[in-house]
Amino acid sequence: MPLLDRSEYYDLIRTTNWTPSYVPEDELYPEEMSGSRGIPMEKWETFDEPYKVAYGEYVANQREKDAGAYSVKAALERSNFVDNADPGWISILKAHYGAISVPEYAAMTGEARMARFSKAPGNRNMAVFGMMDETRHGQIQLYFAHEHTRRSRQWDWAHKAMHANEWGALAARHFFDDMMMTRDAISVSLMLTFAFETGFTNMQFLGLAADAAQAGDHTFANLISSIQTDEARHAQQGGPNLKILIENGKKDEAQQMIDVAFWRSWKLFSVLTGPMMDYYTPLESREQSFKEFMQEWIIGQFERQITDLGLDTPWYWDEFIRALDETHHGMHLGVWYWRPTVWWNPAAGVTPEDRDWLEEKYPGWNDTWGNVWDLIIENLTEGRPELTGPATLPMICNMSNIPIVGTPSNGWNVKDYPLVHNGRLYHFGSEPDRWCFEQDPERYQGHLNFIDRFLAGWIQPPDLSGGLAYMGLAPGEIGDDAHNYEWVARYMPAQAAAS
Repeated sequence: MPLLDRSEYYDLIRTTNWTPSYVPEDELYPEEMSGSRGIPMEKWETFDEPYKVAYGEYVANQREKDAGAYSVKAALERSNFVDNADPGWISILKAHYGAISVPEYAAMTGEARMARFSKAPGNRNMAVFGMMDETRHGQIQLYFAHEHTRRSRQWDWAHKAMHANEWGALAARHFFDDMMMTRDAISVSLMLTFAFETGFTNMQFLGLAADAAQAGDHTFANLISSIQTDEARHAQQGGPNLKILIENGKKDEAQQMIDVAFWRSWKLFSVLTGPMMDYYTPLESREQSFKEFMQEWIIGQFERQITDLGLDTPWYWDEFIRALDETHHGMHLGVWYWRPTVWWNPAAGVTPEDRDWLEEKYPGWNDTWGNVWDLIIENLTEGRPELTGPATLPMICNMSNIPIVGTPSNGWNVKDYPLVHNGRLYHFGSEPDRWCFEQDPERYQGHLNFIDRFLAGWIQPPDLSGGLAYMGLAPGEIGDDAHNYEWVARYMPAQAAAS
């Protein structure tokens, strides 16, 4: 084989379907695991992956990627970048590792489901490589974060976050469990590899890689760039399956899965990536605004992909485009205000220069979000820091499991979208969130978000200290302002002149 060109043998070695003789086909590929939806085996055999790779090539490529990432890390260890970097950037690293590292391991389970139960041999072959990809992604990110645990206990949340009851971790687990731990093989390929990885990991990995390089964090830039090259390959599993579903009369089912997964992905990234790009990244290191990156990578590329494959843009597309100007600003404000409840130190990102940039990128920011920050700044400059932290509980969406937000002040549009189902009142942050729940209420109806658990009496004592204990946030781990409020001094002269 090594003497032959891959094109001469690839189709042969990955054509691994056979006619089972010991068990019926439906026992070898149970419908609840394979998700074949009545489409015969010969149709699934037409799966044609755009990225074709043999095992020998895969190993050589991965070895080269690892060598590059680890060698850059080793070469730069003595530069003490982490000790000297902007605290906002350090918070990006802590938040990223906690939210992403362990879910990479979980994604291996989704890949394994496709590797075992997909009826498409090409899908099974790609998924085996996907399993190894996700194992590598979890291991390398946990390793890169672990060396910093001597600096702060917050770094340990790279491993701890997904094993804790912290509110953001609960939201992330609910999302990832839905897409890759509890679905059939074909659903995983559409919801995880196509809607999530094709649609959103570009934003998390490519966008942050560009900002990391600008910020001088070449270790992180090389790390996540090496991961994204894997994602670009195994994210292609959904497209061929989507084509087969559409060709065999299953467009409506495919459309529904893509629409649910896309919206759920968007809401999670609005609380994770949006604040990182627009507030935490030092102003001089921002390559693009979050909205600009979304417009280029999501509205441009993802929309083109789904329409080329024969799907429609999601029914809520106009609402999604509108929300690009709003949602992540509310998530950022909420995370900073409830900063003791996260494992990193949120950066306010509202110096006068930051605000000029935000107003340029999001016209009207100062008359909406800026008005709220004005009150926070007033309380801080006048010695009332206790008014800039948690005093009440936010309302949390029963679909996204993150706070319900909207535009404050002059653009006020905050709204709850309630639903009564089986005698229980549910609250949703948007019409698409409620719609996602209504597509499969039995799947979601039993889950309790953090506020539901508080009201159910699970959190004792029923106050902030009890909540922090329930979330597993100990002293030395709870978040506070990333810059130790030094940015507030920029407003002191103006406040003094006004008084």
